[in-house]
This record gives sequence, structure tokens and C-alpha cells, in this order.
Amino acid sequence: MSKKVTPYKDSTLGKKAQVTQMFDNISGNYDNLNRVISFGIDVKWRKKVVRLVSETQPQTILDIATGTGDLAINLAQTKAHKIVGLDISAGMLEIGKEKVKQKQLSNRIEMVLGDSEGLPFDDQTFDAITVAFGVRNFEDLEQGLSEIYRVLKPGGTFVVLETSVPTKPPYKQGYAFYTKKVLPIIGKMFSKDKVAYGYLSESASFFPYGEEFNNILRKIGFIDVEDLPQTLGVATIYKASK
Repeated sequence: MSKKVTPYKDSTLGKKAQVTQMFDNISGNYDNLNRVISFGIDVKWRKKVVRLVSETQPQTILDIATGTGDLAINLAQTKAHKIVGLDISAGMLEIGKEKVKQKQLSNRIEMVLGDSEGLPFDDQTFDAITVAFGVRNFEDLEQGLSEIYRVLKPGGTFVVLETSVPTKPPYKQGYAFYTKKVLPIIGKMFSKDKVAYGYLSESASFFPYGEEFNNILRKIGFIDVEDLPQTLGVATIYKASK
């Protein structure tokens, strides 16, 4: 299992409470800063997630760790009649709700405050479930994945978009330099939370990726597990079924 990385090293709070606090702190400039940090490539990755989900023609979708709702809004391109965006940060959700309202999607997208490790839904509720850049923030990864498995319908699709680490030089060395040296500096310049983007890069470096994450999904019970590395391996899309 991966090392437990937390945002605030001197905090007595657990990881879940710290992550909630961090995302509340950075919610105001999270979207713009993410576009800068990823050079806008994260938009392309989300489009691929939407295409994978669309192939299964789901009627109900749950987007976990929805943040400000980017992926939930993109998923409206599917024919799903109900999309639920769930997040533990009230600050992020408030921005997401406003974005949903502006897009005139309130009749299809519901933004819900909730914990990924104790989902407030009945068993076998959703045809598809997505998580973009959120699973590495779970305090108990296997508990969170087990909850996702529980509320996913048999035959349903689970798609994860998460950071990963390039393995081939010179991309491996370039990625390490950017995430450890450059990214935290950018975060400190533009975010009022001076440690947030240091945590985000550190948590990415310790999170299991590729076949290691595939095996965790299989352990939970998912089948047809596959990983699709993106942009030289700096992110990976995982697809699995129940």
C-alpha cells in the first residue's frame, strides 16, 4: 500500500479532514491554476473519460471527488438523464453548483456533499462511476473503492483519471523536476494555501499506478481492468467493470 501523504504535516487532523480543509482553501482559484499547471492538457484527458463512459450509454452517472464539477458537466454530453457530482469540500461544490447553473444543467446534474468512503446511496444505484484526480486523496483507498463497487450496478463501468509517473527517461527526470520544484512554486505564487500544491505533487508521486492500481481494483472485485497511460505517462485512465 502507498505511503499516507497528508497536506499539513503539523496538523493533528486525519487525512480526510485535512484534504477537506485544503480544497476549501484553494477552491476559489482551483480551476484557473489547474489549467496553468497542466498546460490545459487535463481538458483533453477528461474528454477521453467522457468518450469511454459514453460507449456504455449509461442513464445514471456518479462523479466522485467532483470538485468544481468539470467532469460532471462534461458528462452531460452523454445521454445520461441523471448525473450526481459528489465531493467532501463544500467550498468546491459551491463553485460547481454555480457552474452547473450557468450551463443550465441543474435539471440533470445534482451536486452533493458527501464522503467517498461512506457513499449516501443504495447498492447498485449507478450505471457508471467516474473519479478524476480524486482517488489519491482517499484516506482509505480500499474502503473508497469498495463503496464505489457497492453502488455500481452489475455490468456498470468505473473510470478513473489519475496522475501517474513516467517511467522512461528523460520524461521521468523532467516530470520529477517539474512536480517537485516548479509546481509547488507556482502553487505558492497563486494560491493562498502555501502547501496545497506541494501536497498534490507529493501525493501523486506516492500513489500506486499502472499494474499496481489495477491489482487493487481486482482485489476489490472489479473485472475487465485496463490502464491507458496518457501524455507520456504523466496521467493514466483506468477502466473497469462490475
